[in-house]
Amino acid sequence: MNSFAASARVLYDFTAEAGNNELTIKEGEILRVTNKDVGGGWIEAKNAQGDRGLVPIDYVENKTAADPWSSWNEPKPSTDNAGDPWGMNQKSSTNNWESSAAFGHPEAYQGPAVDDDDWDDDWDDTKSSPPGYLGYKDSETGAGQRGAGRPASMKIPLSKFPGFAKSGVDQYLMAKQLAKTKEKIPIIIGDYGPMWVYPTSTFDCIVADPRKGTKMYGLKSYIEYQLTATNTNRSVNHRYKHFDWLYERLLVKFGLAIPIPSLPDKQVTGRFEEEFIKMRMERLQGWMSRMCRHPVISESDTFQQFLNFRDEKEWKTGKRKAEKDEIVGSMIFSTVEPEAQDLDMIEVEQKCEAVSRFTKAMDDGVKELLTVGQEHWKRCTGPLPKEYQKIGKALQSLSQVFGTSGYQGETELNSAITEAGKTYEAIANLVEEQPKKDLHYLMETNHEYKGFLSCFPDIISAHKGALEKVKESDKLVVAGKITQQDKANMMKRVSVMSYALQAEMNHFHSNRIYDYNSVIRLYLEQQIQFYETIAEKLKQALGQFPVM
Repeated sequence: MNSFAASARVLYDFTAEAGNNELTIKEGEILRVTNKDVGGGWIEAKNAQGDRGLVPIDYVENKTAADPWSSWNEPKPSTDNAGDPWGMNQKSSTNNWESSAAFGHPEAYQGPAVDDDDWDDDWDDTKSSPPGYLGYKDSETGAGQRGAGRPASMKIPLSKFPGFAKSGVDQYLMAKQLAKTKEKIPIIIGDYGPMWVYPTSTFDCIVADPRKGTKMYGLKSYIEYQLTATNTNRSVNHRYKHFDWLYERLLVKFGLAIPIPSLPDKQVTGRFEEEFIKMRMERLQGWMSRMCRHPVISESDTFQQFLNFRDEKEWKTGKRKAEKDEIVGSMIFSTVEPEAQDLDMIEVEQKCEAVSRFTKAMDDGVKELLTVGQEHWKRCTGPLPKEYQKIGKALQSLSQVFGTSGYQGETELNSAITEAGKTYEAIANLVEEQPKKDLHYLMETNHEYKGFLSCFPDIISAHKGALEKVKESDKLVVAGKITQQDKANMMKRVSVMSYALQAEMNHFHSNRIYDYNSVIRLYLEQQIQFYETIAEKLKQALGQFPVM
């Protein structure tokens, strides 16, 4: 169900058509919404004069299902580090996992899973209302509260998981002896600096064939997806809650070293509607492909087991093994092995600040493009096609008037004017459909990167916290709390963390350049084709007019 405020501001002029129970509205006018559940892209509203009628949803300033990106650009309020989730104004910083909730977006994870034998099912509301465009509901755009009483757009605070101390990286930095483990993450020095070691062969994962399943004699329903790894061609089936579990485990294990973007969210109503299922599958596909492209994530035991288990017993065994993993949080750095000499602490701090500045600036740029794209989407699917339709109808009406003159010599002109009017109606349809062919992909790419960028405040906070510990180390030595060897170990470990940050940024930049080159090229190609199609239609209409 759409969720509207009691009042709404009019964005565009709209002239009611007689006999349709519509209400004429003017830009800037304040309306009172009297019925938000009319459907079909309309609401019922009353103006200041007491007149009541139907108004197009897109003409008023409310974020609804018709606007799939409406809440991507609006940070949710946070009690921690309010207004500065990147820590740009902080002199020092500690673990910042909880404060990054300010970067909430409609796809944010909603909380850790529970035991595999008693998981909370996907939402099972069978009374689904029709989805808006792209299958969105208010619960996804942040306009309403999600089910089960959990707040919208909240990331997992890592302090909820065993092994995550309040001090963040202290567990790694202050350890007297790091446990030996078979798990190793090598870093080599490449042409652009430190980089992860990429596997000799890469693979992707195809998410397909969504099917509705039931349990408890049909009382509970869920959607199951088929996953096929391209390097094995073996298929496994997973429900959304399994993806949820995978996200949680990857975040807990790698989240202080590698940005793990949130999953596309589950929703309460409309979740079995075809459009929603298609969109969630598309976004799960994007998320899985991102994980497959990462050289560390894709080779991890947890990710491999998620794709390659052979039966339920093997799945549960692997699941419990992952949940008992002790190399989580800052301890992931204990597995990192740079093939290079230790870095100077001044260089470490400079590298950290450079990452902080770039990711903050990119986050601002992504927000701006999402805002502009959102407004353009509204215009293309709302008032703009209507304007073309009005031109088309006006031309056809003029042709009909000319036809009543009784003058013999204007039949060809009247026919041409009629065709011109039909051409503008056809252009209206093209304009309305075009965003799905180009803007959609640009917005999706920006949304994915918004998810990545929302992870960096936590990562940067961990690195700044580690640097602060090193700066305090002399005082700790004097106080007899640590030895000179402990201080040397801390500096070496901070150097390891810096190598990991640089390797991750090189991976991030490589993907960023490829992705934005691809998606903006696609956008421009589709725009060229769009305008060429319009130009061709106008040429055909022009050809109908007599030459005088």
